[in-house]
Amino acid sequence: MKKALLLIAALPLLAAEKKIDLSKETPGKAPVAFTGMVGTWTVAKDGADKVIMIDGRPWVASKDNPTKLLLQSARKLYGAANEELMDNAKQFAYYPVAVLNGVENFSNGTLSVKFKTVGGEADRASGILFNVKPNGDWLAVRFNDTEDNVAFWEFHNGIRRNLRFSDREKPIKLDRNAWHELKLTIDGADLKAYVDGNLAVEYTLGVDPKPGKKGPPNEDLFPKNNPVLRPPVAGKVGLWSKTDSTSYFKDFTLDPK
Repeated sequence: MKKALLLIAALPLLAAEKKIDLSKETPGKAPVAFTGMVGTWTVAKDGADKVIMIDGRPWVASKDNPTKLLLQSARKLYGAANEELMDNAKQFAYYPVAVLNGVENFSNGTLSVKFKTVGGEADRASGILFNVKPNGDWLAVRFNDTEDNVAFWEFHNGIRRNLRFSDREKPIKLDRNAWHELKLTIDGADLKAYVDGNLAVEYTLGVDPKPGKKGPPNEDLFPKNNPVLRPPVAGKVGLWSKTDSTSYFKDFTLDPK
């Protein structure tokens, strides 16, 4: 009886968690589960597993041209070409992103993904995209294999700016040949990122930045000037990368709170 009650109590939690199933995806094709807003996103194989691959090699050949895919993606996701998103296109094109289909508004809870760094000359970055707004603004947390760190970034008015880096005195060294887990927890305004279960960096939305070594912060980093920095988190989610990075992703999981 007690065992049955425990099972019943666990059902709501299990029902809330969702792992994105890639088993029916077709290798060599664009993924069905995600819409590539920027960059070359395809389904690949890693051993027996089907994975989502961001292939940074085509970016090198077209880096001087804003992506044509952005206009098509804006229409698909938001029903029409978004003028503000188009204005962001030139800078936006430096950061390949893919938005998860079927999830319009993720706020509180946990997002996690397994990633493997495959290649990249300029960058080797893999991340989680969240708080994506209709104008193309977003927040992201990423691991950078060339810098051995984790960071929160914001994108607003066509420009990406850092919010917080992990401790530079404690580099996070990962095996490039192995899979690793990047996890983000969102609890109201409090954001925490973990790599392989270890807390790497945290940030609180809505807090004014402090002056740095180079002087006062940019005005866009103040929440009063930047809606994407004001809690609560509310928007689409997905995968993030940078320039010529090539990475594999699998087991993208959402666990709403």
